[in-house]
Amino acid sequence: MVEKVEKTEAEWRESLSDMAFKVLRKHGTERAHTHDNFPKADGTFRCAGCDAPLFDAKTKFESGTGWPSFYKPLDDEMVGESQDNSWFMKRTEVHCNRCEGHLGHVFPDGPQPTGLRYCINGAALKFDEAD
Repeated sequence: MVEKVEKTEAEWRESLSDMAFKVLRKHGTERAHTHDNFPKADGTFRCAGCDAPLFDAKTKFESGTGWPSFYKPLDDEMVGESQDNSWFMKRTEVHCNRCEGHLGHVFPDGPQPTGLRYCINGAALKFDEAD
């Protein structure tokens, strides 16, 4: 069972950048190609809101979309899914199970071995390089 992180809206605003707050707490999306590219090194991508480990750098791939893309979560318990019917589309939203922060969406057009593309807002992530 995932230990939940709960904060008031004011506490989230104080602890996050404006863009991270928009993405994580208000289900926003940063524009493609606007987030700094993360280093190409071994490490863990963590939730920018609560520091939960979400994706291993080894599962990151270049999707050409302008957002960081991964083919699987580090731990399925840490990344949750829900149906997103906004913008006249049916999509699967992904969120951090620890803080319920919006991360992005998952699509069935990724590489093997999963065939999935977790398209994640860079503002929702921070990178922890391996020692």
